[in-house]
Amino acid sequence: MKRFIGFIKKEFYHIFRDRRSLFILFGMPIAQIMLFGFAITNEINNVDIAILDHSKDATTQEIINKIAASKYFSISEIIEREADIEKAFQKGKIKAVLNFEHDFSKKLIRNNKATIQIVTDATDPNTANTISNYTNAILQKYLQTINKDIKIAYQIQPETRMVYNAELKSVFMFVPGVMTVILMLVSAMMTSISITREKELGTMEILLVSPIKPFQVIVGKVFPYIFLSIINAVVIVLLSIFVFKMPIRGSLFLLGLESVLFIINALSLGILISTISKTQQTAMMISLMGLMLPVILLSGFIFPIASMPLPLQIISNIIPAKWFIIILKAIMLKGVGISFIWKETLILVGMTLFFMGLSIKKYKIRLE
Repeated sequence: MKRFIGFIKKEFYHIFRDRRSLFILFGMPIAQIMLFGFAITNEINNVDIAILDHSKDATTQEIINKIAASKYFSISEIIEREADIEKAFQKGKIKAVLNFEHDFSKKLIRNNKATIQIVTDATDPNTANTISNYTNAILQKYLQTINKDIKIAYQIQPETRMVYNAELKSVFMFVPGVMTVILMLVSAMMTSISITREKELGTMEILLVSPIKPFQVIVGKVFPYIFLSIINAVVIVLLSIFVFKMPIRGSLFLLGLESVLFIINALSLGILISTISKTQQTAMMISLMGLMLPVILLSGFIFPIASMPLPLQIISNIIPAKWFIIILKAIMLKGVGISFIWKETLILVGMTLFFMGLSIKKYKIRLE
């Protein structure tokens, strides 16, 4: 145990002596959270929505058919009560609910006016705005069709209600995404060069002949970065709260546990890259090119996954960042508990165990 503790201390000394490592660990996260939080915009397409039809008449069914025929929306759920709207959003799949009022068709004919409430999940404000605009466009097109042969035009009034982010602050969407990108790239990048650094410095032979077991080497390499990455996560959350005024509606304890799980996942992936790379430069390139683009493009951070082609949607399922972003938004903005994010949590646990096991196996191969 003393040898193992000494090994961990050595890893801390390596990190603190390297100014470039310290800059990557602490400088880049602060710069990115500030820049990304103000600068990024995006668009969406093909959104899962739900229908709450109190009227259930021919007119509402015709409008629903028009919306279902649109390439922009996919009706994935029919809701029977207004109390079920919140539950639908908490599941994470539904991005909007169209709520048709009672006696919709009768009011449209008798009063020449009826109302549809568009309830959107504004954790992604750009998506919420786009859903509202596209729905309005479909309704206007429908009104143009039915108003051709009548003197007094019918009017359908859409009423939009944004939940979880009524002010449509874009930072509420970008903070979870930036936190995910930073923790993944920094953690994986730093650990990916840890074993390759030993090879280049000529100290790998010492590890190979030492009595320290492979799993102890792996854990020893990962442990210091867990501590440092947790500091990064805390800094990002504090910036989110005090600079961007972002609420944390869920449990801070659960948020912390999920963040530690994701950090260990990212570090394990970095160690795996380290065990298969011969040089620090190779490890760094694999980390940057092999992780940066998938994490940014396929995690749902900037571009909605539902708008992507089916092959990319399938590939996105193996990106750990996708599941962590879902977890962060659910805890921070929706205030849900583990009962709503247990599936995503189990997926991250499985990925972490897989990366750690494969890293230990690869390290054993190099011992032979």
